Amino acid sequence: MYKVVELFGNNTNNKTANWKDLMEKQWCPYSNKKCYKIRKSQPEISIGTCTVLYGSNDQSIIICPNRLLQNRKVFIDCIHLLHLHQPGNDLHVVSELSIPGGSVDYVIASVKDNKVKDFVGIEFQTLDTTGTVWTERQKFLFDVGLDKNNNESSRTFGMNWKMTAKTILVQLHHKISTFEYLQKHLVLIIQDSFFEYMKKEFNFKNINNPALVGDSLQFHSYSLEGESNKALKLKERLSTNSIGIAQCLGLNAEKSVDLEIMLGVIEKKISDRTLLEI
Repeated sequence: MYKVVELFGNNTNNKTANWKDLMEKQWCPYSNKKCYKIRKSQPEISIGTCTVLYGSNDQSIIICPNRLLQNRKVFIDCIHLLHLHQPGNDLHVVSELSIPGGSVDYVIASVKDNKVKDFVGIEFQTLDTTGTVWTERQKFLFDVGLDKNNNESSRTFGMNWKMTAKTILVQLHHKISTFEYLQKHLVLIIQDSFFEYMKKEFNFKNINNPALVGDSLQFHSYSLEGESNKALKLKERLSTNSIGIAQCLGLNAEKSVDLEIMLGVIEKKISDRTLLEI
């Protein structure tokens, strides 16, 4: 069993995978682009690690946000939050949207006649690693005959649980007031193991479980199911608002933007390429 569970979207236990071809293409099947995670000392090489085993229980931990794009399921699971969506409207997924006061990873928008009728902001968060996963990657490639040198390096990797959790909660706190002002939803997409840590380490006492559709901030927690072909499965939904997230952190924020500005920014980025097909 390898510490690297998935490499370029393929399970390392897959005996039929053409690893030579996969390593040459360096393609991410989730983003449909070349893997963006490059090695600093060799920028022509994409690292390609999606999921790793970590901890005493050998949990499969997602370490790349693009891994959450599998089958675009996470977007479909947010459609119910588009309160103004009507049959016949198109659905668009817009990425890396800059807005006054911040940015969001994705927006799913209900569009009619090229005009945005409603939208939901979506943030992805996976665990950041410490150290390096490269050693474990190369051990696997040596075993499949693609690395001539048996990597004996003792360097390994860890998980930056606390800093990653605190960072995303602070970011949510900064952004949620904006979405509340606009009367829209913001959704955090997160793996279940990371979310369980977050609930233990921060004050989630006043977070609604199960989720309330009326809450501005939604948490969608996903598990990885299956052996050789792991699939994302929605495990639980929780929710809160700006007050609830402030109680998690003991912070305050005041941010607001004009709705027409937000709609205009989305409309400029929608195209045939962003259309979500169901």
